[in-house]
Amino acid sequence: MTIELDHPALTLALAMVAGVLAQVAARHLRLPGIVVLLGLGVALGPDAADVIRPHLLGEGLSVLVGFAIAIILFEGGLNLRVPVLRAQALPIRRLVTVGALVTAVLAAVATRVVMGWDWRLSILFATLVIVTGPTVVTPLVRRLRLMPHLAAILVAEGIFIDAVGATIAVVALEVAVAPSRSDAALGGLSIFLRFGGGALVGLAGGALLVLALRVRHLVPHGLENILALAVAVTTFHVSNALIEESGITAAIVAGLVVGNVGFKRLSTVAEFKEQLTDLLVATLFVLLAADVRLADVRALGAHGLAVVALLIFVVRPACVFASTYRTDLTVREKVYLSWVAPRGIVAAAVASLFAGELAHAHLAGGTAMRALVFLVIATTVTLQGLTAGLVAERLGLRLPPRNGFVILGANPLARLVAGVLVRAGARVTLIDANSDSCAAARDQGIDVVQGDALATATQIAAGVESASYAVGLTSNEHINYLFGRRIDRELRGPELLIALERHDRGITMAVAEHDDIDVLFGAEADLLIWLDRVRRGEVVVNRLALSAVGPADASLAGWPIDAALPIARVRGAEIVLMTRRTDLRVGDHLMVAATTATAPAATAWLDSRGWRAAAAPTPATGAAT
Repeated sequence: MTIELDHPALTLALAMVAGVLAQVAARHLRLPGIVVLLGLGVALGPDAADVIRPHLLGEGLSVLVGFAIAIILFEGGLNLRVPVLRAQALPIRRLVTVGALVTAVLAAVATRVVMGWDWRLSILFATLVIVTGPTVVTPLVRRLRLMPHLAAILVAEGIFIDAVGATIAVVALEVAVAPSRSDAALGGLSIFLRFGGGALVGLAGGALLVLALRVRHLVPHGLENILALAVAVTTFHVSNALIEESGITAAIVAGLVVGNVGFKRLSTVAEFKEQLTDLLVATLFVLLAADVRLADVRALGAHGLAVVALLIFVVRPACVFASTYRTDLTVREKVYLSWVAPRGIVAAAVASLFAGELAHAHLAGGTAMRALVFLVIATTVTLQGLTAGLVAERLGLRLPPRNGFVILGANPLARLVAGVLVRAGARVTLIDANSDSCAAARDQGIDVVQGDALATATQIAAGVESASYAVGLTSNEHINYLFGRRIDRELRGPELLIALERHDRGITMAVAEHDDIDVLFGAEADLLIWLDRVRRGEVVVNRLALSAVGPADASLAGWPIDAALPIARVRGAEIVLMTRRTDLRVGDHLMVAATTATAPAATAWLDSRGWRAAAAPTPATGAAT
């Protein structure tokens, strides 16, 4: 029995699973996902295995692209933060205005001279390569851990330039196929209407979604994600219906509004949108790569490669240096921005649209133009995706390796834990809004940042972006949990740990661990009692060693959490805070907090499991001063 491949639904399903598998392979190979997606799309397309056949989708491919772009750009806007944009407003604004103009002019001239195309086709191609790709740049920036201001510029440029470039490109197409000069002039002027109208529709769509999600009990729990999905897609298509090709701007603005108006369920919506975006990008890149004929790309020959080289080594640097003139960026930072400009899904999608429209208008060159755009995408994604990390390293623009701890809370218990870490040689920074607690931490020689721990600016000031661990250690487990989720959502990277209050059933260990947040001390504890014990100066910290003659089971199962708190494991020069998943080996040292009253019970339990005193008890710091 053979499988009949001439089914549109099967083509879409195969592209979807192939895209996801490509993403999985890219993670394991530590390669940019788009590189693997492009290669797999070509390998499975009609020019090779002929398993995925995009032509079967017909007009459905354009509809799918429209839905995907709406969601992708909405998610992009969702991740933009106004304070960050404001801090880098000048270079971002210039890159999407001056930079777009420089790119369009130089790319058109290069194509005209090298390829010998007429000015109409050269200008159309130039408008297509104005865009960079947020679907490529954003994961690349996250993986490389660039300096925050550079990362903000690249991500914001990628998102905003999609709206600018795609709109300019569509207007250029309208002018190119216009039957008369008056129609061409009207098409050129419509660019301002598209930006303004799209922004207004996006503002309305984003505001309606925020209002719906902020009204208590209006949207039942579990329906937030599908509502956000529906609003994102509807905003995009309503805007397009009102003003043709204004939907890209609308989707970005709607996401920007939702992402910058705080409400409790934002993190749930953002996480869902990010996963959906990954799926859509993977599926569409496979389909669009399979839809390009390799013979068309090969027909470009050395001239096509020359155009790509000019875009990378001449046009992009000219764009960046013109846009960043008299800004605070250093020469090294400008050089790096000049190197990183991979094209993405919007360029591919609009190029496919252009090829069809030019053919419909009986104008030659659409197929060659799409092939050249694909060559630009493949080359920039592969070359820059594989070398962006090395170039950043050589230019000294990457954040240092993660190390140290950022702890939410400067209360007595948090200061006790911080003191253990500091004495072991770890870098520790506390965050707290209480001035007395912050002063007490400073008196103990512990670094502290005073401010709102849930604010991204405060977290950055505390060094979360370079820390190995972020720890929520207040007596309010809900704040601890929100702290962890906010860092995971905004900054990513550090391992997340939170303390849970045993008598508050709001956040359980299962809930925390489902979100990849470990529970400090390996179990829920009576945090208020332990805070009071430390405050009264009743707690000492013991250092224990797991002896070679002890039993094999050295886990925290059954740990007497009321009698002792397992704080940290020391293994050589490494120190980690204790969770249920912390592994313990013979020879490890364990830092344990106990009181005079609870020490005998804790000692007996630990002794039965092979733990022996390694040093004299250490008086616990963190008591009230």
